[in-house]
Amino acid sequence: MRRAFVPLLAIATAMFVYAPILIANAPYESTMGLVQKIFYFHVPSWFAMFTAVFVCGVESAIFLFRKKPSADRIAAAAGEVAVLFGLMGLVTGPLWGRKSWGVWWPWDARVTIALLVELTFVGYLLVRKFGGPGADKLAAAMAIFGMFNVPFLYVSVDIWRTIHPKTTVVPTLPGGMPGPFWFSVAAFLLLCGLLMTARAHLEHQRAALDALYLEEE
Repeated sequence: MRRAFVPLLAIATAMFVYAPILIANAPYESTMGLVQKIFYFHVPSWFAMFTAVFVCGVESAIFLFRKKPSADRIAAAAGEVAVLFGLMGLVTGPLWGRKSWGVWWPWDARVTIALLVELTFVGYLLVRKFGGPGADKLAAAMAIFGMFNVPFLYVSVDIWRTIHPKTTVVPTLPGGMPGPFWFSVAAFLLLCGLLMTARAHLEHQRAALDALYLEEE
């Protein structure tokens, strides 16, 4: 992965440079017009957030049940990336909603659960940093809890009455929109993977440095 990191980073950079061109040439949505193009950033940011959440949750479970410190370090890296992309989703959502629905924050099922998932992983990071002895295990349990909330977040628009479009909106995108959308998703997922890899490598290096300090003592 180290050898591939720089080429993949170059590819991700090129994709993010080219994505606005694709999005600008994508057709306008019939009712929302230009503001709908936030969709190409808003939804992919949640794809990336969900990916990081599942990595964090799975690695946390491995840490809890198999006692692997390396899994905990990967989980910590993924948790930080999840918060980053979740914040992007929570910022772009109200910007889109204000123009489309007339309100910044409707407090419906989806936005509320999305906020709770984001706050769960903010709490995860705070517990890791300030929780004291045993905080790593408590944080791991929080990550698993947050991971199991993601499916409820996804299907919330199909279960409860919300002003969000249902989950069928992506498979039924009109002609000219799927290409730019999936290109944006791929760019966000690639960036997400690279950020988690770089952050996990830093955690591994930090753990190795701590081990050296312990040996010196």
